[in-house]
Amino acid sequence: MSWEPHIIKESFTWLEPVADDAAGYFYGRLFAAEPRLRTLFPPAMDVQRRRLFHALAAMVWSADSPGALAETLGRLGRGHRRYGVLPEHYPAVGTALIATLRKFGGTVWTPEAEAAWTAAYRSAAEIMIAAAERDAERSPAWWVAEVTGHDRRSGDLAVLALRPARPLPFEPGQYVPVQVSRWPRIWRPYSLAGAPRPDGTLRLHVRAVPGGWVSGALVRHTRPGDSVLLGPALGGMTLDPGSRRDLLLVAGGTGLAPLKAMAERVAVSSRDRGVHLVAAARTEGDLYDLPDLLALASAYPRLQITPMISDGPPVLDEVPGLDEREVYVAGPVEMVRSTVDALHRLDVPPARIHHDPLEAEFTSPRAPAGTPTSPRPPDRTTRSPVPPR
Repeated sequence: MSWEPHIIKESFTWLEPVADDAAGYFYGRLFAAEPRLRTLFPPAMDVQRRRLFHALAAMVWSADSPGALAETLGRLGRGHRRYGVLPEHYPAVGTALIATLRKFGGTVWTPEAEAAWTAAYRSAAEIMIAAAERDAERSPAWWVAEVTGHDRRSGDLAVLALRPARPLPFEPGQYVPVQVSRWPRIWRPYSLAGAPRPDGTLRLHVRAVPGGWVSGALVRHTRPGDSVLLGPALGGMTLDPGSRRDLLLVAGGTGLAPLKAMAERVAVSSRDRGVHLVAAARTEGDLYDLPDLLALASAYPRLQITPMISDGPPVLDEVPGLDEREVYVAGPVEMVRSTVDALHRLDVPPARIHHDPLEAEFTSPRAPAGTPTSPRPPDRTTRSPVPPR
């Protein structure tokens, strides 16, 4: 596989400051050449443009690490299935990509750079197509699920019960992409809030965020009997099957969902294993699931629930046996970061601290320190974080 990583990285550094303009140009070229592909994308393209740049950045900065590169491309190829992407769509994307790089590549865009990117995209497309084909042999691209329960816990938060038409396999701690009929082709990830059940039902904890298309629809406009689409379960923050250590689970907000799933799994399968779940919230009203947690604790004597009202990170130095526990943290990014920092100060070994990546979904991976770069054009764009929807 001829990637020429140094050429690709050098040319990509020129593209980063003009990423928004380049992404807009790319989709304009693509849809002008292949209008039928427009139907695969959501009506509003702001999020999609950021996704494109994030995917390119992930590919570029892992180009000289074959294992990480294959994992990144395989994940992208599998994810493309739920959008209806087919192998015959890839050549048009490659043509638009090279045209975009040629326009925005500046002085670093040379015949050698074009040859390197052309070979890189061809190889990447082959990996993504193969990953999608293997995945199609094992599971559907999506599951249709009926909403069987909708419990509005507050003005902006609801707990939903879903029944997929066929079993959806997952591990506690994972999340699923969700699409609602109100906003076709827009998928948003939500953690599963319970261990797998014999009847196959699933639960989601959803907080509506300002401007959130999917979260707003799920909280305010969804009723029992409605249907949603679910993508396959994703995420690596799952229980280590080889560990018998007691657990500390630290949740903030709806970060409670994946940790509650872990607590349920341990309650069912490892009754000799201690679990201490800290549910942190800014106000008493934000402890939206406390009655369910207390009911679970009453059925499982080795589960301890500690509600905590605080604007700062949870206080953990009084947790018994902290340095011997496996610790899982979920919640808002700043809460997770401050909690992990506190755990480090308390000498909890980093290998026993688990959380999902702290980078926002659309924050592009950065070049590793020491990566050679070329002169860069003036930064003409301002990129702001995109709220979850």
